[in-house]
This record gives sequence, C-alpha cells and structure tokens, in this order.
Amino acid sequence: MTSTTPSVQDKSDKDRVFIFDTTLRDGEQCPGATMTFEEKLEIAEMLDDMGVDIIEAGFPISSEGDFEAVHEIAKRSKKSVIAGLGRVNPKDIDRCAEAVKPAGDRARVHMVIATSPLHMRVKLNMTPEQVIDASVAGVTRARNMVSNVEWSAEDATRSDIDFLCRITEAVIKAGATTVNLPDTVGYTTPEEYTRMFRAIRERVPNSDQAIFSVHCHNDLGMAVANTLAGIDGGARQIECTINGIGERAGNAALEEVVMAINVRNDKFPYWNNIDPTMLTRASKVVSAATSFPVQYNKAIVGRNAFAHESGIHQDGVLKDASTYEIMTPASVGLKQSSIVLGKHSGRHAFIHRLEELGYKLGKNQIEDAFIRMKALADRKKDIYDEDIEALVDQEIVQAHDRIKLTSLTVIAGTHGPQRATMKLNVDGVTKIEEAEGNGPVDAVFNCIKALVPHEAKLELYQVHAVTEGTDAQAEVSVRLAHEGRSMTSRAADPDTLVASAKAYLGALNKIVMKRERDMPVPVAAAS
Repeated sequence: MTSTTPSVQDKSDKDRVFIFDTTLRDGEQCPGATMTFEEKLEIAEMLDDMGVDIIEAGFPISSEGDFEAVHEIAKRSKKSVIAGLGRVNPKDIDRCAEAVKPAGDRARVHMVIATSPLHMRVKLNMTPEQVIDASVAGVTRARNMVSNVEWSAEDATRSDIDFLCRITEAVIKAGATTVNLPDTVGYTTPEEYTRMFRAIRERVPNSDQAIFSVHCHNDLGMAVANTLAGIDGGARQIECTINGIGERAGNAALEEVVMAINVRNDKFPYWNNIDPTMLTRASKVVSAATSFPVQYNKAIVGRNAFAHESGIHQDGVLKDASTYEIMTPASVGLKQSSIVLGKHSGRHAFIHRLEELGYKLGKNQIEDAFIRMKALADRKKDIYDEDIEALVDQEIVQAHDRIKLTSLTVIAGTHGPQRATMKLNVDGVTKIEEAEGNGPVDAVFNCIKALVPHEAKLELYQVHAVTEGTDAQAEVSVRLAHEGRSMTSRAADPDTLVASAKAYLGALNKIVMKRERDMPVPVAAAS
C-alpha cells in the first residue's frame, strides 16, 4: 500500500496547508480537560517535533498559569510559530504579545471578536461598525508588537456575507496576516463553507495579502468534512486539535484531517509538514494528560481503527491488508493491525493466531479449541492471547482425561450452607451428585469427592485473573497430595467455580493415571 501524498518535486506553495494546533487552548477549554504546566510543555514539545506549523499555546490573560505556560512554550519551541489568543481589546492583546515574545519572529498574536448579528447584539452589545473599528484598532496595535497577527470572526458561518467581506478587507488592510473564519458552533455544511470562502476571497480586493484559515466544531459531526471543504474554498490554514477535543462536541481532529489529505490526495491535492507516524503517540499523550479516553471506534487513533473481528474481514486482511485497510498501521505510528478474536471470527484468523502463539495442533484439536473459543466469546467481551493460551493448554492437558466435568450448578449466598450439583463423565458413564459445603468452593470439591471417592489432600488452591475486567477468565491452580506425591493442575474459565472444579479434576486425573500406571484399578476405587 503506497501513499498518494505528493512527492517533494510535485509540491507547490499554493497547495501548502498550514496546521494550526489548538489542543492547548481550545482543547483545554473542554470541561474537565485542564492540563498541568508540565503536561502542556510536554505536549507542546511533541507538537513541535511532529511538524505542527502553529501551536496555540493558551489564553494568556485568562490566568497567570496560562501566561506562564505560553511564555515558557515560546521560549522552548524550535520550529513552530507560537500563538496566544486574546479578545479584541488592548489588555488582551498586550498580555498576549508579552507571552509569545520569546518566540521572536515566530510569535503570533491571535485575536477574536464575534461577527454574527446574534452575537454582536446579545453578547457584545455592539453595532457592526463598532466591531469593525475595534478589530482594526486591535490588529493595528498587535502589528506594532509582532509581525504575525491572526484575526478571527467568531460565528462567521452565521454572519452576513457582505459584512464579512467588509470587515475582512479592513483587518487585512490594518495588517492581519491570517484571517480565520470559524464555524464556531458547528452549524454549517461543507457546500456552504466552500461557497463562503470562495465568495470572500473573490470579493475582497486585498484577500491575496493574507492566509485564510478554517476552524470547525463538531456539533453536527461535520468538523472534518467542513474543514476539508474550507480548504477547497481557498483556505490554507487548518485549526484543529489532537483527538478532536474542544468545546462541546469538540474540534476537527488533527489526525483525521492529516490522514484524509494523505490517503485521498487525489481529492485533496494539498500537503503539510506533519509526520503522521507520530499521530498515535500524540493521541495517547493528550488522552493521558486530559484523562479523556479515546473512543474505541475513533478514526485513525481509536483502539479499533486497525482491528478486525469479523471472519470475512479477518480472512481478507490476512491475505492482503489493503482489502479492508485504506492506510497502513505503520503510517500512523502503529506496529501492526490487530486481529481480534471473538464470536464473529473465523477459523482462518483463529489458526493464524494459534500459529503466532506457537501452537501446532491437529485438525481435531483445532476444531475443539475453535468451538471452545466461540463459547468463551459468547461469555466475555474481549478475547486476549492469554485467554487463547489458557483454553488451548487446558484442551491439550485434558484430552485424555478419564474424569470430565459435564455441568455444575452452585447455590451460594449469605445464608449457608452452600450447595453444589455436579454431573461428571467418568469413563463414559454419567454420574450426578449433590453436596453441601462451608462455602461454594468447598461444596464443589465435596461433590467431586462424592462422585469419585479418594483420599487425596488439598495442598494448594489459588485463583488469579487471566486478563483484566470483570468478565476475565479466572485461572485456578489446585495441588493434591496422594501417597507421597503431589499433582498440580490449572484450569481457566470465566466462572471461578467452574475453573475450580476443572482444576481439581485435572489434578485428580493425574492421580488416577499415576495409579493406573502402577496398578490398573477402576476409577471409582481410586483412593
């Protein structure tokens, strides 16, 4: 599988898309996503290494902590432009310029003011003319301190197009080098967003003197689609966040935008400087810092993004990964795809996993193990390698057992004694017994003693989980001592009591087999 991203000689400046990451500002505004000073520095360093063109490091006037973080990031950045956000007023702009000053010629002041009739009337209590005057004054002030100034029209997609043209022309004339026209509330559609950018770029006479930027929210699930539509409309800066975190439903996800351009470069013939092999790592770092888990089915970086459980899909991927994967796991920093075994998996995938784990089983053994895996998958959500190993090892060990568990029912609770009803297959004969005990495990073992009389002494009973989760298989170890010898057996099952019974019977089978080698006797007479 090869990337369709343009080669170096094919790249042109007009197709260059700048990546503006606002994880540390808009992302942190997501309720509950506050990051520590150290975490912000770590994420900023990672974004810088990854090739992010502009890092919006925070909102300097909002707190002393935010100012310090932006200031320190500006000191440490090696390649990225460092931006701080402020409102269109002198105090915000001055504080922002001071925070980003250590970045030198890579310092950017980013200011925002609302332009929709609703926001201007309800939130700002300003007339359109006052908004234009404030914007021009703000940009002019910022340009006296830094050469890189971005102006944003909050709620641009619900603004009057004629007014947007007027104010855009005015801020560019005042010195804005980037004009951001955000879909602040995630309201627009791709067609509308493309049309808006084309109209403004065509109607504003000095539009060629600034870079236009997109900033989309995901309230209707169209943030990435709208972002790409804005680029088609002539914008050349994408504002986004790692994992798509941000206000309300979040922002356009950096990893999704970047890989959409890389994979479908035939439809989005643009290029950027992001190293996509760092996307998975970036996702994990941000998730850990914010304590926001990434949804399993999240595009590009979700746990299931390169996982396959369906038997048909697994068969195709094992023959040729491109049958169901439009990009390689390595292209986003993953080692390999994940073949997830579950109730939808087929034999091909199961055999492949067995071989990876080092098992070479006969046809009948494979079939038995496959049936047991399917049964286990119906009882627990995730099948791990340890689960496979446990059930296959158990199948191998128990293949020649003369005593086998057929069924077990246990009644337990706060009011004892506990009672177990067990059915065993002993040399092909079905035996049923019921017994009480001082606890459910004791009742189970008493049942076995009643069905297969013996004098073996229980030396060890140990339980631990094979994998994590409340539906994990329990692995039980039992050691029985008989006539100076100890026999140990292990068994696994999602039901701890069933695993206990199987482990006990496994050790008992070993005793029986040992006695038979020395002196053949009927199983029921083993003692």
